Amino acid sequence: MQQAFWIDDSFDREHASGGRSRYGDTVRRSMDEFAEAWGDIAPVTFAAVAWRLATDLRPGYVRWHPRVISATCSRSPWDGCLICDVTLVSPWPVQLARGRQWDRDRGWRDWPQLFGQYVAPSEQDLTRSPHLRASLLLQAPVRLDDLPPAPDGPDGDTVEPAARRAVTVLVRELNELLNPIVDQLETDIPADS
Repeated sequence: MQQAFWIDDSFDREHASGGRSRYGDTVRRSMDEFAEAWGDIAPVTFAAVAWRLATDLRPGYVRWHPRVISATCSRSPWDGCLICDVTLVSPWPVQLARGRQWDRDRGWRDWPQLFGQYVAPSEQDLTRSPHLRASLLLQAPVRLDDLPPAPDGPDGDTVEPAARRAVTVLVRELNELLNPIVDQLETDIPADS
């Protein structure tokens, strides 16, 4: 089974200034981004910021499967719970893939791949043929059970470990949601009806 998400601690340490942690350095430099989370009884805002910082690094502290295009976590305006939005590369719907009458000999292309990674078509590709890139948008609540409480303030000694713990929990929870979907997309075998 392939993981949808994983934490790349090795790359993080090997490419950090001072050999500590690129992610840790980012958290310490970004304390002001956690300002709304300090002392919050719900860990949601803190976890969402920790996730964004982990995924905004290039390459990310959190890495993802080639089918994952984007993955965000945010606080729901409805009830304050943690919501994930994940966009996945998908094969064409069976209604389009089965018959190609709609193609009309225009040479429609799917997602281009570069070294196994799905990429957007280049400007040049778009001048040569039309592209139909199917994707799935998964939106789901994320369990809060194991998320660390938001720290009371910008103390680097407590914020960085709490941010790491939040990201670790989110990776686990998102994998629980997405791994079966990614596996099904990778099998190229229709699911049992």
